[in-house]
Amino acid sequence: MLLLDSLPNSISTDYPWVSSPLIVSAPMAKVAMPKLAVAVSKAGGLGFIAAGYHSDHLEDLLEEAEDLLQEGQTDTPVEETANGVPKFLPVGVGFITWSASLEKALPSFSRYCPAAVWLFAPPNGFQDLIPWTTTIREATASRTKIWVQVGSVSDAVKVVNTIDPDVIVVQGLDAGGHSLARGASIVSLVPEITDTLRQLRPYHPQKKRAHVVAAGGISDGRGVVAALALGAEGCVLGTRFLASPESMVAHGYQRAILDASDGGVSTVRTTIYDKVRDIHGWPAGYDGRGLINRTYLDHLAGLSEVKNRELYREALNQGDIGYGPQGRLTTYAGTGVGLIREIMSAGDIVKSMREGARKILNGQLQAKL
Repeated sequence: MLLLDSLPNSISTDYPWVSSPLIVSAPMAKVAMPKLAVAVSKAGGLGFIAAGYHSDHLEDLLEEAEDLLQEGQTDTPVEETANGVPKFLPVGVGFITWSASLEKALPSFSRYCPAAVWLFAPPNGFQDLIPWTTTIREATASRTKIWVQVGSVSDAVKVVNTIDPDVIVVQGLDAGGHSLARGASIVSLVPEITDTLRQLRPYHPQKKRAHVVAAGGISDGRGVVAALALGAEGCVLGTRFLASPESMVAHGYQRAILDASDGGVSTVRTTIYDKVRDIHGWPAGYDGRGLINRTYLDHLAGLSEVKNRELYREALNQGDIGYGPQGRLTTYAGTGVGLIREIMSAGDIVKSMREGARKILNGQLQAKL
């Protein structure tokens, strides 16, 4: 039987404020800013700030997070060592590594020491992450834990063998936003990766076992329980947090999320949403999942990329009405979007996920008694 009352000892040590089950907010580019990350951590989860495509303003973001953490009553204070230096900041930071700058980010790590760094999409392979992990561990005396996102079994093996991460984020094909264009859902991907990593341990006895957290399609407590049953030790949510006041998205974007249903049909994996926004440079094999709209449908109908981009730019001036099935503005979302029916504060989302999972498992226990 699944147990939610305790976390693995190393997770409790690395993130002492978190509650079981571990709920994580994804570092969604241009969306997950300090307000969202801090609200999640204050609720007993782990919130990630998106450094996004660049690292230019990371120090400002971490300073804002530190200020927010010190406001009001919180169970996640900024811990300090005896000499007054912060032990770590109880939020994480996520980087899209094919475009982000380690050199620009490094001073912020030395000063603020976020609890975790999430590394995603290296340009040429996971060996590109060696300078990131080595430098960050040295700068923070390994207080900042290394998280790496993968979307396949082979990538998980490569990551473990290359950089020995603290946490592997196993992202299934149901996830919104960017990920591998080809892959499996967490239903098969999480157990296959956990089985494979367990088999690797005898060959690497000097290495600790990386924790596995699941991402992709999780929108409520039922998804949390399912992910834990599959072998994950925590759950990452992205799309669900779009429908929170702390996320940096337009009201039209949130309305489109709430109105969507049948996420496997109403969303699609494509590269056109990057092309119309003039975002280029994603490594081969990546695309993004978003709600189907006129941009995508016109692309299928043969509209040129140049004209599609022109119409997209015009839609940017329309504000909230630029979103939705008849709009053109990119609305990244996962297949779990059809389960989201209300705007809820980020803290309440974390608590509702936790309580929803507990009710399911408590009900199963009662049924057995």
